[in-house]
Order: sequence, then structure tokens, then C-alpha cells
Amino acid sequence: MAKEANKTNKEKKDKKSFFKEFRAELKRVSWPTFKQLVNNTTAVLTIVLITAAIVFVLDVIFENLNNYGVEKLKTIVSSTSQESTEGISDNEVDSGEIEPLEDENQGDTDDNVNEEDNSTEGTVQE
Repeated sequence: MAKEANKTNKEKKDKKSFFKEFRAELKRVSWPTFKQLVNNTTAVLTIVLITAAIVFVLDVIFENLNNYGVEKLKTIVSSTSQESTEGISDNEVDSGEIEPLEDENQGDTDDNVNEEDNSTEGTVQE
């Protein structure tokens, strides 16, 4: 128990000495005058506002470059790729002006298959 009592007393002394040293250190700090405080605060706020304005202007410039530069290039590239697909647009196919290409397998019907079967049957019967 004696050891525990020594530890608690030592901790209390450490705390008291910490706050005494802390207070003594704060007395040694050279605090700015009100005029210096106002000048420094004004300088910091001015620099922050100038930086914010520069970032805003750059953001607007890059956004416009993206909208009018990159997006225009995308539309040009997509329009040239559409023109190169045999000059046929989806509107012409949908309106019925041009018939869409059909697969060869889609053209086969049961009638065609039956005709082929009948023709082979006729040869076998002969």
C-alpha cells in the first residue's frame, strides 16, 4: 500500500508541476498587439480569397474546355463513324426506305425445307 500511496502523490506532484510549468511558459510567450493581429488576419484572408478566385477561374475555364472542346470532338468522331457505316442511318431503316439485311438462316422457312425434302424424296423414289 505504501507503494500505491507514493504513486498517487507523485502523480499529483507531476500534475501540479506540469500546470506550473505550463503557466510559466505562457508568460514567456510574446503575444501580438491588436494592430499586428488585425494586419496578419487581413493578410491571411486576402491570400485565401485570391487563391479561391484563381481556383474558381481555372475551374470555369477547364469546364468550358471540356464542354466545348472534348465533347465537340466526341460528337465529330461519332458522326464520322456513323457516316462510314455504309451511309445508312437508323431512321432510314425504321421508316422503311431501306430494308434491313437479313441473316441467311432467317430466310429459311418450313416450306422451303419441305420442298427440299420432297425433291430428295422424288429422286430416291425413281
